[in-house]
Amino acid sequence: MDYVGRPSLACLFVALLWLQWRFPLRRQHFRLLHRLVRNFVLSIPGFAIVRLAMLPIPIAIAIWARDRHIGLLNWLPLPGWVTVVATFLLLDYAYWWWHWANHMIPIFWRFHNVHHTDLDLDVTTAARFHFGEMIFSIGFLSLAVTLFGVAPLMLVVFFITFEACTLFHHSNWRLPIKLERILNLIIVTPRMHGIHHSIVQRETNSNWGTIFCWWDKLHRTLRRDIPQDAVTIGVAAYRDEHELTLGKLFALPFAKQREWRLPNGEVPERQQQPAKKLAE
Repeated sequence: MDYVGRPSLACLFVALLWLQWRFPLRRQHFRLLHRLVRNFVLSIPGFAIVRLAMLPIPIAIAIWARDRHIGLLNWLPLPGWVTVVATFLLLDYAYWWWHWANHMIPIFWRFHNVHHTDLDLDVTTAARFHFGEMIFSIGFLSLAVTLFGVAPLMLVVFFITFEACTLFHHSNWRLPIKLERILNLIIVTPRMHGIHHSIVQRETNSNWGTIFCWWDKLHRTLRRDIPQDAVTIGVAAYRDEHELTLGKLFALPFAKQREWRLPNGEVPERQQQPAKKLAE
């Protein structure tokens, strides 16, 4: 992870930063450099937790479960390639539920809310997570690794893939619409995830996938019918950039959470439409 994973993810981050500048998907409303610095500084405690605990602890648990033959994949005599596929499907589906929980369970939403309050959405948003959410994630990932019996190496490979997909679908890169519609048959894409960051709560409570889009199809939470120029990014109750300084973002989970309303008291809504192919 230190010698291959992180350098590869850093290169992908820089590449997506250039691609979203060269081929922007949504119009940006705030200065990129200012947001880049703020999101990066906010992410530093989270990065430290990932390096010191979020991966080392689940990897140690994976080794322990393997040595004691604990967990689903350790019980089933599967061919190697089936184990690889099963690991990706099981962990990605588990993360779908974890993302759902971060929205639906109030104590988790307090921390995940920090991620969604970004008033623009691009690859820097992929690093904008409160360190408290990372701490909760340690418990979730440790439990998933134990139940599924994930091999240590497969856990690292999945985690690198997971982080790469997170960078990709948060980016503001305008892919050719025909290409993105093909990709969106399998994976989560920037247009699909852009809808998830809408200030319309019904749209935010959709498109919870990270790698594969199949889970949203399965649970009927897939939305692909909103054009990107119709999406307003952020959380309805937090629209003032001056309320989203570093200090206030670190403190946000510990303050009273506001109702999902605009500052003028209105609830942002959009006429519900049937799901269809990804809107341009």
